[in-house]
Amino acid sequence: MSNPSFKGTAVVTGASTGIGAIYAERLARRGYDLIVVARNRARLEQLAAHITNETGRSVEIVVADLSNDEDIRRVEHVLRTDASITLLVNNAGVGAALPLLNSDVDTMEAMIKLNVVSLTRLTYAIAPAFVARGGGSIINVASIAAVAPEILNGVYGGTKSFVIALTQSLRHELADKGVRAQAVLPGATRTEFWGIAGKPLENLPEQIVMDAGDMVDAALAGFDQGETITIPSLPDVEDWNRFESARQALMPNLSRSKPAARFHVTEAAEAE
Repeated sequence: MSNPSFKGTAVVTGASTGIGAIYAERLARRGYDLIVVARNRARLEQLAAHITNETGRSVEIVVADLSNDEDIRRVEHVLRTDASITLLVNNAGVGAALPLLNSDVDTMEAMIKLNVVSLTRLTYAIAPAFVARGGGSIINVASIAAVAPEILNGVYGGTKSFVIALTQSLRHELADKGVRAQAVLPGATRTEFWGIAGKPLENLPEQIVMDAGDMVDAALAGFDQGETITIPSLPDVEDWNRFESARQALMPNLSRSKPAARFHVTEAAEAE
């Protein structure tokens, strides 16, 4: 049983299985007490017993469906009122692999509610408390579909693009207030996600599928290194740095008083 120094309480959503459960276990070994959030009470109780037995850390369970408004409000209340919380891992989410024309719009709306709305509300619940205390961290689990929306369902990719945008904004606004933000962009990961999304793991090439434990370990290593965006499978971080530099280079020209000369709009107006 490990006994690292106490680092506060980490809240992990979607913690009953897969990536969330591994985050919970890894964070307990790092010295965090836990509040684990998910719909499945039996799985949460099993996880809590295992973590406490292995690490000696306290684990509180919160049974909540984060697609339900009342349950979201309950978790928000925990985040606003528990002063021991130092880390929020927004992991709860759902995916989709079907093309636009084969997807049900109500299902897409429900995905937006879970992947975007609940994540936003939980972030807004904890961020002011972190600022008031002078520190805290938020880890948002996104996806490589955020930067490659063509590979899966476009609405799913859009929800994860939102997660990146929110994370980058948090870093811009709150870094000088002691609040850290990281977005993790997993590729194909060995979890239940794929079966639920409608594309079983068996249909994916083995060489692109990462073990969930390896993914979380890489994500936490990126967190330790101070990364804002962590892509666990990316061999050379300079590839992302060049991508980000290109985005930054666009900014001075994204909003100007006249259309770009390449559209010949001014010339056409003068000709009239």
